[in-house]
Amino acid sequence: MTGTLPQLRAFVAVVDTGNFNDAASVLEMTQPAISHAIAGLERAVGDRLVQRKPTVVPTPLGQRLLPHARAALASVDAIAQEVAAFHGQRGGTVRLAATPTVCQGLLPDLICFWQEQSPRIEIQVFEGDDEELPVWLEDGLVDAAILVDADPAPDGGALVLRDPFLAVMRRDHVLASEPRIHLRDLLDDPFINSYGGCETQVRMLFAMAGEPYRPAQHVRETGTLIRMVASDLGVTAMPAISAAMLPPEVVMIPLDPHLERTLTFAGPSSRPWNPLVETLRDLTHAWIADASPPLATEAGPRGPFPRRATPGSR
Repeated sequence: MTGTLPQLRAFVAVVDTGNFNDAASVLEMTQPAISHAIAGLERAVGDRLVQRKPTVVPTPLGQRLLPHARAALASVDAIAQEVAAFHGQRGGTVRLAATPTVCQGLLPDLICFWQEQSPRIEIQVFEGDDEELPVWLEDGLVDAAILVDADPAPDGGALVLRDPFLAVMRRDHVLASEPRIHLRDLLDDPFINSYGGCETQVRMLFAMAGEPYRPAQHVRETGTLIRMVASDLGVTAMPAISAAMLPPEVVMIPLDPHLERTLTFAGPSSRPWNPLVETLRDLTHAWIADASPPLATEAGPRGPFPRRATPGSR
């Protein structure tokens, strides 16, 4: 194969943007230059890599080569960052993946801290489900991720938070004034859950409680789930950092059985980390160490809010 790095960048950009014009804009190239690069790469591999009409999508061969192209480009970018770091220059973009609840409940504070400490690093957030994040990380779509319940724990990662699951209901619910409730007490109401994230942990909650998992409503988007609870269509269980997403009429209550998920900042396991990711990891350790008191919950206007973990809570 004689494909070049610019050809690989054009291929990945065309797939990611879905058309040649947007790929040209992202790479600051002309549309004919993008077309020329894709055509050259297709000649090098001996077959089509993208279907051009009616929409741009990778062909079967393109689908097989795409993760390798992403990984190759991620490694090349890491080489450039290593050279820059050697010369005392640390700056650039880190593509970071996280789940919707982490994006809303944790990342705003964490990104602000990163930017205060290292303003030359730009964070580009990719929002995905629990299962998607490790795949994106290893395929090179992102440089780093905040993984949920990573098993095994990634080498060199930073445990950011232990995030307990809490009962979620309307503020005027008969159980809303209780200091703590059991999962089985929730089941007098329709239980709503989202398969777009946290379903694995919610199934574990039901198993721990000895109750069959039979949600009355099964939605995808976390926002839909919250809206249905706010509309008094049922109750649910969500991780504590989801409190940032709740409207005022919805509250969180400590829940038995106790189950918490772990959130870990990590780079890929299949290749060396981009040095900017290592910088963010080190800053994350500092952010955790600065948090006080140790991981706990505090009652806020919308329910219990998680605090950041300290090293003693690992």
